[in-house]
Amino acid sequence: MSNTEQPKVLAIIPARGGSKGIRLKNLRQIGGQSLLGRAITSARAASRIDEVVVSTDHPQIKAEALSYGATVVDRPADIAGDTASSESVLEHVLEQFDPAPEVTVFIQCTSPMISPEDLDAAVETVEQSRAEVCFAAVADHGFHWALDEQQQAVAVGHEMSHRPRRQDREPRFRETGAFYVMNTAGFRAAQHRFFGRVAIHEVPSEHGIDIDTETDLSFASLLVPQSTAPIDVDAVVTDFDGVHTPDTAYVDEHGTETVRVSRSDGMGVARLRAAGVKFLILSKEMNPVVAARAAKLNVQVAHGIDDKASFLANWMRDEGVNPARVAYVGNDINDLAPMALVGWPIAVSDAQVEVHRAARHRLSRSGGHGAVRELAELVLAARHAPVPAAV
Repeated sequence: MSNTEQPKVLAIIPARGGSKGIRLKNLRQIGGQSLLGRAITSARAASRIDEVVVSTDHPQIKAEALSYGATVVDRPADIAGDTASSESVLEHVLEQFDPAPEVTVFIQCTSPMISPEDLDAAVETVEQSRAEVCFAAVADHGFHWALDEQQQAVAVGHEMSHRPRRQDREPRFRETGAFYVMNTAGFRAAQHRFFGRVAIHEVPSEHGIDIDTETDLSFASLLVPQSTAPIDVDAVVTDFDGVHTPDTAYVDEHGTETVRVSRSDGMGVARLRAAGVKFLILSKEMNPVVAARAAKLNVQVAHGIDDKASFLANWMRDEGVNPARVAYVGNDINDLAPMALVGWPIAVSDAQVEVHRAARHRLSRSGGHGAVRELAELVLAARHAPVPAAV
C-alpha cells in the first residue's frame, strides 16, 4: 500500500478465527454489536486515528470487519496459529504500508469497552513524544500475595504487619490488554510492544474486563452501556409471550390457558399506530389469546411461526420497510434470529442473557409490565413530534 495518502496513525486489530475458549469469539455480541464491531467502532470514532485495519484469517471475520468500515489484511497461515505472537501480526500489517505510519495503535477486540477519548489521549501522549509507548491500565489498590516454593503466602509490595487504609496506599496498575499505542519506528526496532519510555493511560475499572470465557461475556453484557441513540424507526415487531405478558400462564382445571397483559402497553401500541408506525406481533405460540390480543390492539399478527426470521424478512420486504429502521423486541433465544435482521434489536429487562447480549437497547421494564409502552415512548420521542393519545 504505497501512496501519498498513507495514514499517520494506524490502528491494527488482530482477529483470528481459531479461538479455542469461545468459538469465533470475536464475532460474539454484546450490546447488539460483535466484539470486533465494537472495537472498530471505537477506533473509527477516535479523531486521532486515520485508518483501522483488521488482520484475520477467517472469511466471516473479514466480512464483519468490512461491514464496519475497516480495511482488511489477510493473515498468512504461519502467523494464524496459537503460538504466533501479536507482534508478528502487527509487523505483517505494517509491511503493507509504505511509508509506515508514525504511530501504531494495537487494539484487542476482546476488551469490549474501549473509549475513543481514551484512544485519542494515548495517541496524543506518543505523538507529543511524552513517551514511546502508552497502554491502557486500571488502578488496583488491593493487597497482593504470591506463593513461595513451599506454597506459603508471601506479601507482594506491602508489609504483612502494616495495613494502611485504601486511600493511603499507592495504587498498582493492571494492564487491561485493550490498547497499546506505540511509536512505529521504535516498535519495529524493538520487535516488542514495550520499549523506550512507557506511559500508563488509566481507564475506568469497568473498562478492564477481557473476554476469555462465557462467564466474561455474561458479565460484560451487564456492564456495557446501552445505546443512547434515538430509536427512530418505522416499524415495531414484538414477540408475545414474555414481551406483552410476563413469561407465565394461568392454567385452569380444564387445561385452559389465560395470560396477563398490560393496559399501559395497549396505550403505547395505540400511540404508535396513531403516529404511523407499523406494528406486528410475531409469535411461535399457536394460541388463540395471541390473535385475540392483536385484534384488541388492531395490529397485524402472525402466530404459530416456527421460522420467525424468514417470516420477518418477508414481512419487511412486503411492507417496504428498511430493516435498519425496524425495532424487534424479544425475551428468549428463539428471538435471536429475527433480532439479527433489524437495526434495533431490543430486550425486555428480564430477557435471557443471550438476548441481552444481542440487544442494542435494554428496556428497564419487564415483559407484561409496561415494556412495550416504554419502547413506544422512546420511539415517539425520537420522531420529534407530539402525538395525541388515541381513544
